[in-house]
Amino acid sequence: MNQQSEDFLTPVVMVFAGNDPTGGAGIQADIEALASMGCHAAPIITALTVQDTRDVMRIQPMDLSIIIEQARAVFEDMPVDAIKIGLLGSVEAVEAVHSILRDYHDVPIILDPILVAGGGSSLANDEIQDAMISLLLPFTTLLTPNSLEARALAPEADSLEACAQEIFEMGVQHLLITGTHERTPKVINHLYSDKRLVEAYTFERLPHSYHGSGCTLASAITGLLAQDMDLQTAVSEAQQYTYATLKSGMRLGMGQHIPNRLFWGVETQSSEEDDVAGV
Repeated sequence: MNQQSEDFLTPVVMVFAGNDPTGGAGIQADIEALASMGCHAAPIITALTVQDTRDVMRIQPMDLSIIIEQARAVFEDMPVDAIKIGLLGSVEAVEAVHSILRDYHDVPIILDPILVAGGGSSLANDEIQDAMISLLLPFTTLLTPNSLEARALAPEADSLEACAQEIFEMGVQHLLITGTHERTPKVINHLYSDKRLVEAYTFERLPHSYHGSGCTLASAITGLLAQDMDLQTAVSEAQQYTYATLKSGMRLGMGQHIPNRLFWGVETQSSEEDDVAGV
């Protein structure tokens, strides 16, 4: 932890994200994933959304001053051990987060560059994307784009490897590109550090699509980094956790499945009930 660890035993993670009324993605996904990692989430709302499990219909960004005031109130009261950034929704929101990172950049900063909704709607126009590149990526410890987002950030690149090299030139320290959207028999995620590929992770492709998987993964990584775990181990363990949330995911609406980020609680309860029953 970054300060007063003897008094504050639970790591605090500040999360900049939008609210998803379905609870599948956004701030609820972040809170549940961070709680699963043993962390306390300090949620800074950047936008309200109108969406269901199929697509996003509307984004209402928060005012720049409200975002800044939320974050500074937390920083003046709590020791923050890591920062996770999700949906921003406006250039003003990017600028607000930038103003915070300038003053509080001595902790791991994980950015999930949410550019497109699962249903295909754009969540970040060119202006927002350009602002993220110039104002946020230079502060970013780990960037976690899916392959579509990586290509959007580096449109001139002709391969994911080339995308990675271009993104490193934007200032990020580490990069995890997820491969769910690639047409491969299995899902392959690639971790890059020091401008080179350090590990590829392979997972069986699940039969469904999921609403909030990217939020879940990025927040799980952030929670582990907040506890001073080394980055490669944090990325590996967070992927295993996220895959388990997807395998036990639920179809609660008419669209994508929602990750079951609290699956471990159900498993624990079932185990305790078996013990009581003498199974």
